[in-house]
Amino acid sequence: MAPSLTKDAPGNTGGKTFFGHPRGLATLFMTEMWERFSFYGLRALLVVYLVAGGPDAGEGGAGHQGGGLAMDLATATAIYSVYNAMVYLLTMPGGWFGDRLWGPRKTVTVGAGIIMLGHLTLAMPGEPTFFAGLALVATGSGLLKANISKMVGDLYNGPDDPRRDGGFTVFYMGINAGSFFAPFAIGTVGQTVNWHLGFGMAAVGMGLGLIQFLIGSRHLDPKSSQVPSPLSAQEKAGVLRKALLWLVVAVIFYGVVVATGTFTLNWAMIPLTVLGLLIPLGMLVRIKRDKDLTRAEQGRMTGYIWFFAAAAIFWMIYDQGASTVQAFGDAKTTTQILGWHFPSTWFQSINPLFIMLLAPVFAALWLALNRRGKEPSTTVKFAFSLVVMGLSFFVFVVPMGMAADGAKVTPMWLVLIFLLHTVAELCLSPVGLSVTTKLAPAKYASQLMGVWFLAVTAGDSITGLLSIGGADLSTTGVVATEATLSVLAGFAIYMYRRQIASTMSEAK
Repeated sequence: MAPSLTKDAPGNTGGKTFFGHPRGLATLFMTEMWERFSFYGLRALLVVYLVAGGPDAGEGGAGHQGGGLAMDLATATAIYSVYNAMVYLLTMPGGWFGDRLWGPRKTVTVGAGIIMLGHLTLAMPGEPTFFAGLALVATGSGLLKANISKMVGDLYNGPDDPRRDGGFTVFYMGINAGSFFAPFAIGTVGQTVNWHLGFGMAAVGMGLGLIQFLIGSRHLDPKSSQVPSPLSAQEKAGVLRKALLWLVVAVIFYGVVVATGTFTLNWAMIPLTVLGLLIPLGMLVRIKRDKDLTRAEQGRMTGYIWFFAAAAIFWMIYDQGASTVQAFGDAKTTTQILGWHFPSTWFQSINPLFIMLLAPVFAALWLALNRRGKEPSTTVKFAFSLVVMGLSFFVFVVPMGMAADGAKVTPMWLVLIFLLHTVAELCLSPVGLSVTTKLAPAKYASQLMGVWFLAVTAGDSITGLLSIGGADLSTTGVVATEATLSVLAGFAIYMYRRQIASTMSEAK
């Protein structure tokens, strides 16, 4: 079905609209769809590839092959968590590049190219190329993510544009269209034919996204090509000196570690996970204490810290859908329907399918409630999201107990878990993107979007540290503890909703 294009609407830059939204949203929608196709294709394969051939590998459904890295589940979960944390940690320097050096549009272009190179590197066999490829994908994703979301916000007439939340929900549909098809294409080829061919397909997806962005960029707001706060020549020299200094320190340190024969993965993973916790905290403190901010901006930042903490707990559990839950699906779930076997990577399509089905429902619901003056506040949406996310892991405890004796459970348990993840996600993630652009001080327009993604970093860093520290995240005790934490956090935010609202201009 062709996009709905009608005459110009307020805030539109292209003369026509895309389903009632600025036409540039179509360009960003398609670019993000292909980028997510590549990202979620890799995500679907990652843990399954890491454990393939090892003690925790499952049958995995049709044509399951060996040839993976044969790691135990704890190590695989730690690597996955650290990688995912770094993807979102690097949105902070990505936002800085957009704000201070290249502007959002150029930064997205460079990021897409680096992502494509990363997937091509993953397509080459070998453990060194595997980790190099992950590093490149994480770097490129960091450059792209904060800036492309910022460009969505730029398409609208300020924070009070009534189409804004709906626009982010449409954009979110693009994310989930790509992530829905990725496990069927990349996951199937990678898991049943050749792992590295699957990684190569992810590079093709990102290449298509880059082409789409270059062709459609004329429909974007002119602000996307501008550098909001460009560096002076003196500032550029200072940044370069600091970057080279830290690079030299890292090369010397890890050179000594490798030369002495003491290097293990933990030498890389532990510092990264610690940074994944300290950097988000440091960024929030720095922005909050910036004396250039007005009193109103300071108040909005106080409220925003609550949203950030809620999001960190949410992502800590949510992202285990591709690690702890996926590993359970691969090893302890029946991957067949009426005698027909399917690859276990297909489980990663359940959540985006529900997103595509339910996102329009939620968007319509928020608008209908808004017209009646009954739309829940952002705080209430976040509280509800945490409670539902906790319930999903309480549900997870049931099939884990059923499979404790080696029996395999029906895949419908995973369907129910991912359905609850979806409901929780739709109450937090697109709303969080929108509220970030509303509450961001002008000085930190792109950078605060990067801070929003650091909530993912914080959540995944906690998961990574737990795995590195020896905690078995696949036990019912740990899963139930995480579920309890999420539910309690949701109730706490709801109880303090008025205090949170009093610190800022409450955004619905």
